[in-house]
Amino acid sequence: MKINNVCILGAGTLGSRVALQSALSGYKVRIYDIDPTALERSRKTMEKIILHLAKSSGLEESAGLNAIDLITFTDNATNAVMDADIINESVLEDIEVKNQVWELFGKIAPEKTIFTTNTSYLLPSMFADISGRPEKFCALHFHDVFYSKVVDIMPHPGTDANLIPILDSFGKSLEQVPVLVKKENPGYLFNSMLMAFIGAAGKLLTKEIGSIEDIDKSWMVNFHMPKGPFGILDNIGLDTAWHVTKSQPDLASQRFAALLKSYIDEGKLGEKTGEGFYKYPKPRYRDEDFLE
Repeated sequence: MKINNVCILGAGTLGSRVALQSALSGYKVRIYDIDPTALERSRKTMEKIILHLAKSSGLEESAGLNAIDLITFTDNATNAVMDADIINESVLEDIEVKNQVWELFGKIAPEKTIFTTNTSYLLPSMFADISGRPEKFCALHFHDVFYSKVVDIMPHPGTDANLIPILDSFGKSLEQVPVLVKKENPGYLFNSMLMAFIGAAGKLLTKEIGSIEDIDKSWMVNFHMPKGPFGILDNIGLDTAWHVTKSQPDLASQRFAALLKSYIDEGKLGEKTGEGFYKYPKPRYRDEDFLE
């Protein structure tokens, strides 16, 4: 099967990036979101990414903006999935929401369409049956897309094995490095390691062993990194981190989830809202004197 038409469900941080990279790679792209304002933000996000890439990677700005113009932004589900060869879903990290999405698109998508979920921590087997075509269902999880170019391919036990090479080739065509997760695992490979690191930072904070800045400084200095765990959380999105953390049964995770929820309730979701653990666009950890 040759993939030509790509449908992205969810116009948030990651969905916007996958859609843009797909368009830049020559695919015909439609991006869907139930919220028209999210679609407007998505286009603006893409334009900012293109401006940055034009300065840092040599991409011609006009070519990048032209790619955006060819993307269809829609809040009409039927229009979104029209002639789609593959769907990649990046909606809220919530089982009920994802079930609703896959129940709908399982009914309206063309028979040929491959279903993939970009879920960060949930498992494809949770949604495969409700999609109506479990054999065509697989996790295809992207990271940043432009800077962290890894894509996880994680089938569930009922996934048709013939999908794996198709998704591998698709990932490579988007300039990503595909990695195969042989068995379903919450968090894939990298996120499993990342959440252990984030969880340790959250435990240090909620037990008042260290401050946000000092925990970040310790990580940044020792590993020569540009940001620490709380800066990384701001980039991921505190809402996404909360959905993952609240599902963990241990007391330390529940305490950290409660802290994340307090930020969310104040509208502080991280970089995308201008404030999380730090304020943006000029977070404290980027100041020249932060590590002094």
